[in-house]
Amino acid sequence: MRRDGTSLTAAQRLAWLRLIRTENIGPQTFRQLINREGSAEAALAALPAIMQRLGRPTRIPTLTEAEDEVARLDRLGGRFVGSGEPDYPTLLRYITGSPPLIAVAGGESIDWSRTVAMVGARNASAAGQKMTRMLAEDLGDAGYVVVSGLARGIDAAAHKATLRTGTVAVLAGGMDHIYPDENIPLARDILANGGALLTEMPVGWEPRARDFPRRNRLVSGLSLGTVVVEAAKRSGSLITARLALEQNREVFAVPGSPLDPRAEGGNLLIQQGAKLITGAADIIETLRDADPSRTSLLEPDWLPEAEPFDFTPPTGDEMAQLLDSLSVTPTAIDDVIRATGIGSSRMQSLLLELDLEGRIEWSSGQLVALRP
Repeated sequence: MRRDGTSLTAAQRLAWLRLIRTENIGPQTFRQLINREGSAEAALAALPAIMQRLGRPTRIPTLTEAEDEVARLDRLGGRFVGSGEPDYPTLLRYITGSPPLIAVAGGESIDWSRTVAMVGARNASAAGQKMTRMLAEDLGDAGYVVVSGLARGIDAAAHKATLRTGTVAVLAGGMDHIYPDENIPLARDILANGGALLTEMPVGWEPRARDFPRRNRLVSGLSLGTVVVEAAKRSGSLITARLALEQNREVFAVPGSPLDPRAEGGNLLIQQGAKLITGAADIIETLRDADPSRTSLLEPDWLPEAEPFDFTPPTGDEMAQLLDSLSVTPTAIDDVIRATGIGSSRMQSLLLELDLEGRIEWSSGQLVALRP
């Protein structure tokens, strides 16, 4: 992976796009393949043989298809930014499963190192929206960029309140599929005022229900902290707060009446240790020490060692031993290695095989689990 802060060439960007758009190639597999093969171009060349050995032929997008997606994004006013490039969001590169490529429109003057996420109920109360506007405006005036998901209610209120100072909307679909439709004018206002739209999804992708939690990890991952204004006990906002905790970021919550179901989630977070806030000063005071260089806040991803692929077909005992050590509960890779006695290099190859077959999934902290 590129870590030197230099930009990708046009050819490298197309190769990255083709690789990440290949079926069963997620961010973790993408990184393993590049670290093993040395480049996306080399990984693309090696992938057909790898998949053939696994008995799972896969279709790699053609160069023409990648060029077409780049052109479509360009017509929408967007651009692809690769992890490690100078304009890749500072905080996002430190989360597990950070997207190798993101599509960004606008945001050329955004300070990606001073960001706060604000999330909450779609059916927000008038008081909740007023509180959101007050917090967002004060955060913006203090130099923070507000990040949210462009949803109805709290998200929209946070974006509108920070059009003047800068805001980032993270999309669950492609850059050409703003959701909900009623917020298309708001998305245009965000761009017109120097803010940004951001997504990891392909151009043309219509958001599905399962894409919103995936988007939420980017909302929290882009931010030093996440503020929950109103949220039910079971809501996307609480998912975002949980993801923020997994990413070792700060979580704040506005208290509410126990009689209002929209306050249950925020009150629960406070009971569990989230910082109770009554104004932006509470957030600013906490984030003053949240320097992105702190290793306690931002830890680099686990990366496989740069050794040749070992695609010796696994023995039945070897794979059975690995599968027995895994479960639907995320487990640290080092613990799996200790439990099985399988060496690190071999373990990487076996996990890559399971990943390419779609049998495992990765989560924060370099944890691996079987797909349910």
